[in-house]
Amino acid sequence: MPGEEIAELSELRELAASAGGQVVGAALQRTAVPDPATLIGGGKVQEVRHSARAARSDLIIFDHDLTPTQLRNLEEALDSRVIDRTQLILDIFARRARSREGQLQVELAQLNYLLPRQGGHGVILSRLGGGIGTRGPGEQKLETDRRRIRQRIRKLKSQIEGVRSQRALHRAHRTERQFQTVALVGYTNAGKSTLFNALTRARVMTSSRLFATLDPTVRQLPLESRRPVLLSDTVGFIRNLPPHLVAAFRATLEELESASLLLLVTDAAHPEYAEQDAAVEALLESLGVASTPRVHVWNKIDLLSAAQRRRVGAAPDSPVNSAEIAISARTGEGLQQLLRRIDESLCQDRVVESDFEFSADDAARLALLYRRGKVLARHSVDGRIHVRARLAESLERQLRSFQGVPEEDTNP
Repeated sequence: MPGEEIAELSELRELAASAGGQVVGAALQRTAVPDPATLIGGGKVQEVRHSARAARSDLIIFDHDLTPTQLRNLEEALDSRVIDRTQLILDIFARRARSREGQLQVELAQLNYLLPRQGGHGVILSRLGGGIGTRGPGEQKLETDRRRIRQRIRKLKSQIEGVRSQRALHRAHRTERQFQTVALVGYTNAGKSTLFNALTRARVMTSSRLFATLDPTVRQLPLESRRPVLLSDTVGFIRNLPPHLVAAFRATLEELESASLLLLVTDAAHPEYAEQDAAVEALLESLGVASTPRVHVWNKIDLLSAAQRRRVGAAPDSPVNSAEIAISARTGEGLQQLLRRIDESLCQDRVVESDFEFSADDAARLALLYRRGKVLARHSVDGRIHVRARLAESLERQLRSFQGVPEEDTNP
């Protein structure tokens, strides 16, 4: 049994558990040419039918997209509800969406998925209302009327376009206030939300289940330089994410386009971390953000042996790599180094160390330095205050040409 197939089957189990299901059996089928009628062939269908009956299963999930014909044939032959991997993911997204924006995006993805399969979903459409794969638009909106579905899709697209416009205004406002954005990206369950909470002291929900985070969250990131930086927590990626699902979440994923820095979070303890990172890279490429500056964050190093830590550069004698850092979001190990690395990696407004001299009349300028920079040393000579500080270059220029406290800086 090839290792890749085992890993994919394990991931399907995790997805099913995340949707609230209890896995009672599994089967693998290897074939050079998929059967156009049932995907797996008549003999395998009968084997699955007998196994499902013996286990008293009420749902069969395929780790492959099914055509309308395959879906109809399988439901008839297996005498059971059947869904594919895409519908399972959509079900999980429907469970996780909390914001109005997230719900709109999930419904659009579900309708785009169901529309071409309407003719093959006779059994499923009659059973909407309970169980995995049945959450979403509901029977009234789907009925059997393609025209009404298309009308609903157009309305959802219009509403989501409004979301995109609103997000664009927020991004423009951040730019005006000189905020930079750092975005967390990575495979689902890599520990992004735990890291987000650890860095920002937020209380975003964390879970070992896949896709625990769906709605994006943005918080201010406290850096040593005190520069205005926001950290964005995004939905986790997964292999073979359906293109129409990526398209539906474009309004959310556009946040990545404006990010000054990406933190690519990897579960260093996962046996398939390389394959997971490859899936993330492919999605970043499709979104057009693969060239954005990044720091590769190896997470969960508290679960690694000494030898495994050396592999990811987390051993005490490992050389420092400016593009990678190893941490444990759960224990806090390496977080201060990560914050320093983020500060140093925001090349649009790099951090410098500088000396300043203040007179007794420079209270406003000194207060701004304390508020937006990191004071390293301070002493007084002949009534004048000498300060050495780490701060962003833009703030240094502002202090050198200081003519008063700008309106935006009058409040801490």
